[in-house]
Amino acid sequence: MKEEGIESEIFDLGNKPVNDCIGCAHCMRNKTNRCVFSDDIVNELIKKAEEFDGYVFGTPVYYAHPTGRILSVLDRAFYAGKKVFQFKPAAGIACARRAGTSASLDVLNKYFTVSQMPIVSSTYWNTIHGNNSEETAIDEEGMQTMYNLGKNMAWMLKCIEAGKNVEINHPENTKKYTNFIR
Repeated sequence: MKEEGIESEIFDLGNKPVNDCIGCAHCMRNKTNRCVFSDDIVNELIKKAEEFDGYVFGTPVYYAHPTGRILSVLDRAFYAGKKVFQFKPAAGIACARRAGTSASLDVLNKYFTVSQMPIVSSTYWNTIHGNNSEETAIDEEGMQTMYNLGKNMAWMLKCIEAGKNVEINHPENTKKYTNFIR
């Protein structure tokens, strides 16, 4: 992305406890774009997300699935702050020693699709393999995939910016919802 003139920043979720979403809808009732829990990193992520035009969310794979930490963070961030993510491109990436990357990407992509975010892809699944940073660095195909993902993200961001410059705006949503519970 740097090669393409796109600034980026890493937002580390850290290792402090993160509350799970309890579905209280406080964020929806008060239209705050903030979660009622203010003692962890989620509101900080939402605030940061307001500043950015695109996102790459990465996870190691534990038990053939994304980490519980990223799922707890994304559940709350996308529920409380959905509007700050809408229509901005996103990519999920997964790193595993062996397997579980495709399932992990599937889970991450669902956050993007329900938030109307264009999904950025690469030349293969957005995955890399290795048990540590040294091992991932020698995964040549994985490294090439990540490189191409960065190029594709930069391209999409530039396309969206060019569209805005000629007043092509994102579509408006309908307000009609259906309820299948009878």
